[in-house]
Amino acid sequence: MAFRLAARALPRRTSPAVSLARRGYAEGGPSNKIKLSLVLPHQTIFSSTEVTQVNLPAVSGDMGVLANHVPTIEPLRPGILDVIEAPGSSKKWFVSSGFATVHPDNTMTINIIEGAPLEDFSAEAVRSNLAEAQRVASGTGSEEEKAEARIEVEVYESLQASLR
Repeated sequence: MAFRLAARALPRRTSPAVSLARRGYAEGGPSNKIKLSLVLPHQTIFSSTEVTQVNLPAVSGDMGVLANHVPTIEPLRPGILDVIEAPGSSKKWFVSSGFATVHPDNTMTINIIEGAPLEDFSAEAVRSNLAEAQRVASGTGSEEEKAEARIEVEVYESLQASLR
């Protein structure tokens, strides 16, 4: 609704300078690969031009992205990011949050706050950290401490479920 209101304030164009893309399903086209960049605030942790599919933990629900996907921006929730370069070959990262941007030229950028390869996590360390975060979240600390702990609980619960 807010966008419709804001759009009314835009000046009217007299020339057809903007063409609207037709939304459709991912189909075969000039390329069946995605150029992917997985980026932390301080470094790129993965880059490839040979990605077949990317499975995202989007806030709106898990989603898969193939080549020729409709351009979109998706906020991410804590969960597993699965990158498939070839059938039977995938790389998995646990991501805390961020945004995935699918561009119209089969380019995809995923900006994450924190992330690491799934195999780098210890199930015992996750269990221990989850218990501590739950203790703080239900304790008598400040509201700020409790809020931070609730975020940690969400991340550790998601990570724990991913390691099963």
